Amino acid sequence: MRFLMTLLVAAFFCSTAQAAQIPSPAPGQVPGFGGPKQRLSKPDLAALPRLRFLTTVDFFPFNYLDATGVLSGFHVDLARKICVELDMTERCQIQALPWPEMQAALGNKQGEAIIAGLAVTADNRDRYLFSQPYMRFPARLVTLRATRLDEPLAANLDGKRVGVLARTAHEALLRALFPQARAVTYDRADWLQEDLKAGKINALFGDGMRLSFWLAGKDAAQCCTFAGGPYLAPSYLGQGLSIAVPRDQPALVEAIDFALTQIEAGGAFAELYLRYFPVSFY
Repeated sequence: MRFLMTLLVAAFFCSTAQAAQIPSPAPGQVPGFGGPKQRLSKPDLAALPRLRFLTTVDFFPFNYLDATGVLSGFHVDLARKICVELDMTERCQIQALPWPEMQAALGNKQGEAIIAGLAVTADNRDRYLFSQPYMRFPARLVTLRATRLDEPLAANLDGKRVGVLARTAHEALLRALFPQARAVTYDRADWLQEDLKAGKINALFGDGMRLSFWLAGKDAAQCCTFAGGPYLAPSYLGQGLSIAVPRDQPALVEAIDFALTQIEAGGAFAELYLRYFPVSFY
């Protein structure tokens, strides 16, 4: 069932994004992670017999099975680009496993790296080395196009009704960032979105990535738009996505960092991001 739902979501997104003819974001709307002054040397991986990335099939659009059953997604394409940068294309493999088996497989040396959204927590840092983050998930405000809010948002949200999913990190962040706004909590995202469309709330606040897909889809009907910029708050929203490797492989994590930096510097990361996220959530 999870595989079927992944295929349905993938097909839905592709059709709606094409129908909406979403314009490409400006360069400033593409996430960056390496830093303009970062310079890393290319480690020698000649002794590494192969580089096997472990991932899943149920984290759309990062990893999923396409309509023909082929493993696809942002993570799959990113792993391939990493292998190209490290001159390991012939020794590169990408294997999909059920999520509960992922960490055991890495521990049993069935792979060299996990690229599947493993959370960068204190416990996981004790078990793995992590690459630099290649994607963070900012919170975003969304308003009706006809009543979009201008900067400064903090002042213009004073007394406004802002919808947010209850008991989430986004609710806590909303209350911290905009204490003068009137937080209106919801138990379901579709109720929250419908109330925004109906004008019952002035804005909604939530996960930028998920909201970008909603804005591109038929349900939104081009009603709404992002307001203001992205809110990156690691203490509330986590450290983002990184690649995990065993702690005894420091050279490998250095090599992956080198590859990620090269991919960003050459523009390949921006191209990959826009391919899978045509409505930028940055």
